[in-house]
Amino acid sequence: MKKANRGNFGTCAKCRQQILWIKTINGKNMPVNARLITYRVPKEGKGKERIVTPNGETVSAEIVQPGTQDATGIGYISHFATCPVANMFRRK
Repeated sequence: MKKANRGNFGTCAKCRQQILWIKTINGKNMPVNARLITYRVPKEGKGKERIVTPNGETVSAEIVQPGTQDATGIGYISHFATCPVANMFRRK
């Protein structure tokens, strides 16, 4: 995936979808889907999805509809999880 020259937005080199680059808390750049989602961390602490927050943290949560009263926060889905050709990026 190539990084765009303008800000944090880019385009996936393989599927051509718009992505956003988030710097993780470990200092690495991670491609995420550009659509912002709302999430909730379940009481038991583990959700079905891995969400990347705008500040680079990864949380285990469930996606909920915007405006849901028990929403925990907002974030993004890793593009690696949804890219239709993600296997082209995996190292052999």
